[in-house]
Amino acid sequence: MHKDHGISLFDTHCHVNFPHYKDDRDAMFERMATAGVEGCIVVAVDLEHVAELRELAEARDNVWFSAGVHPNHEIATEPSVDDLLSLADHPRCVAIGESGMDFFRNTVAAEIQESRFRTHLKAARLCNKPIIVHNRNADETSMRILSDEGVQTCGGIMHCFSSDWPTAKKAIDLGMSISFSGNVTFKANQALRDVAARVPDDLLLIETDSPYLTPVPYRGKRNEPTYVRHIAECIAETRAVSLEKLASQTTANAIKRFQL
Repeated sequence: MHKDHGISLFDTHCHVNFPHYKDDRDAMFERMATAGVEGCIVVAVDLEHVAELRELAEARDNVWFSAGVHPNHEIATEPSVDDLLSLADHPRCVAIGESGMDFFRNTVAAEIQESRFRTHLKAARLCNKPIIVHNRNADETSMRILSDEGVQTCGGIMHCFSSDWPTAKKAIDLGMSISFSGNVTFKANQALRDVAARVPDDLLLIETDSPYLTPVPYRGKRNEPTYVRHIAECIAETRAVSLEKLASQTTANAIKRFQL
């Protein structure tokens, strides 16, 4: 595999099973490898498609997956702890989620989101796999639930972090990783870059959230794991370290957090 100048990157959150990649998925994985992206976590948003994620992970030695239900996903029957544990009982499943709280869209009632989130946290604790947390416009509620449910025992990732430093600090105090996506590169998001500058070295992660949140300079186009490099470059500049150091640190952090 050709590596890009020895840079070792890791995309901790993407959705490359989505139909956006149906015409060039294999080529996309090749581009990812050429760009020095060592691996990726393909994250579930529902349970119906976990089999797709599992197949992607079983076919490639640098792809892993998660099992969970997004807070905005409308379903007839809520997943049980046992449902989640059954899906997580696979060597390539390395996390529970994404789950959490989202008061931006509010397509699912807050009390259902909270119950679902607590179920995911219980499952994460029982299988000792980290929980991938989706938190949007719900900082106080999300942090209360994470604290209530003892996220420290399984660990977790604040995915696509877009909140303020006090929220990041609460998550850090619970031992959680803070993961930044393409929105950290957007010109208007200096406050978010300021947060990225303060996260402890060992709790910093990067992700694309592909196909969404494409970083500058590709903003407006479909995202893919290859572009995690641009997020790394932005955060390296913000933290005044080399790209090589930032890439190496975040890849090591991903390996440790997901027990790869």
